[in-house]
Formats: sequence, structure tokens, C-alpha cells
Amino acid sequence: MSNEADAKLVSALVRGISILRCFDHKCAELSARDLMERTGLPKPTLFRLTETLCELGLLRYSERLSKYVPGLGLLQLSSPVLTRMALRQFARPQMQALADLIEGQVQLAVGHRRDLCLVELANGMGNSVYRPEIGVRMSLSRTATGRAYLLAMAEDERASYLRELQTRDPQRADWLAQRLTTAREDIARHGFCRSHGDLHGEIESIAIPMSQPQDGELWIFAVSVPVFSPHYSKLETDLGPRLRTLVRSVESVLGV
Repeated sequence: MSNEADAKLVSALVRGISILRCFDHKCAELSARDLMERTGLPKPTLFRLTETLCELGLLRYSERLSKYVPGLGLLQLSSPVLTRMALRQFARPQMQALADLIEGQVQLAVGHRRDLCLVELANGMGNSVYRPEIGVRMSLSRTATGRAYLLAMAEDERASYLRELQTRDPQRADWLAQRLTTAREDIARHGFCRSHGDLHGEIESIAIPMSQPQDGELWIFAVSVPVFSPHYSKLETDLGPRLRTLVRSVESVLGV
């Protein structure tokens, strides 16, 4: 096969994936016009690719909505990703026990390069914290988990990310630099990062990264409680130490 043919195949694959990436937990239904605006693809190319994706079961056109929706094939593709993450199996019982104790939420996220996704979630009885879906992409800048992930990154990768953010959005980059300084201080003093209500004003979260990557991926544990919870005042004295114990316990099982 010629290099030119290879280039065309790669280009088509990239364009097809760009269509799938238009969907997220906030936009699960998109019209053809929406997809054209988000991808910048011409109409003939878009329809050719969406037809292929529909045939593969990765996309579906809903006659009721007159819009495209993610297909069940995407869900099937996610299954082996979650299955290979054995760390989730070790962590889940301890996460649930802690969530029940604090009547809050315990999250486990995994990151690779600039992608950070939620892969496990435990909710305690009576928990009123927002419950995201497994697989949702997490903010690197506005969450405790995201900032813990950035600080656990290799220094050159973090610097590259911050330089690109400075080019795109200088104001946000300066704000994040301040938050990362605070996050470093929090980790040095308490052993965890705090969210400071940046994403949800009524929710406070703390996050702790595992000390070493697993197969090239960084794992972050986090606890979230409402600001009106009696546990909110115990972040430093109780929740933080309990979350640190959970993380170290999982690490010991893995031989870290």
C-alpha cells in the first residue's frame, strides 16, 4: 500500500474519531448541523463518515430526535478498557466503605497524557453530591483531581501543557498557576489537593495521586462532600488521613 493511501486512511480515521468526540455527557444528542459546526467537515464528507459510523454501530441516527446519538458499539468498546484496570477491583470495597462512612463520594480517576477520566465511583447512603458517569472527562484545572494529576505529571509535560494554555488563554493560565502553587502547598502540608469549590461551589473535594504510575497511567483518588456536611470541617483532620490510608492500602496490594 502506498504512503498516499496510508495518509488517506489515517485522515479518514482521524475525521471519524473527531465526530465521535463531539459527544460528551453534556451533549449526547447532536444534529448534522451541530456536527458540521464542531468538526468543520464539509457536508458530503460528514454524511459519508456518519453513515460508516452508523454501520459499525458506533453512531445511531434517532428518527424520534432527528439527531445523531452515540451507538451501543461505543459502550462495548469501553468494556475491555475497564476490564484491564484491575486496580479498580482492589480499590472498590475500600472506596465504598469510606463513602458510606462520610456519607459522601469517593472517586477514582486515571490519566494518560492530557486525558483524565473517571473510572470508578462510590456513593455513600444519603449522598447528595453530583454523580458523574463513568468515563466522563475531568477538568485538569478546575478540580482537585485535575490539579493533583498535573502535579504528578512529569515536569516537562506539565510545563508544555501550561505553555500551550498560556498561548490559548493567558488569564486562565495565570489563574491555574496560582492554584497549582496552592495545591503544592496543600500536598506538602496536608498530603492532598483541595478543589476550593472551583467547579461546584457547594461541593468540596480533596485528591491524592498514587505515588507511582501504573503501566504508564497516573491514578488519582478523591473524596467529595457537600459544604453543609458535618464532615466538611474535618477535611484536614479526618477525611484527608482516611483518604491517604486508602491510597497507601491500594498501593501495598499492588506492591508499590
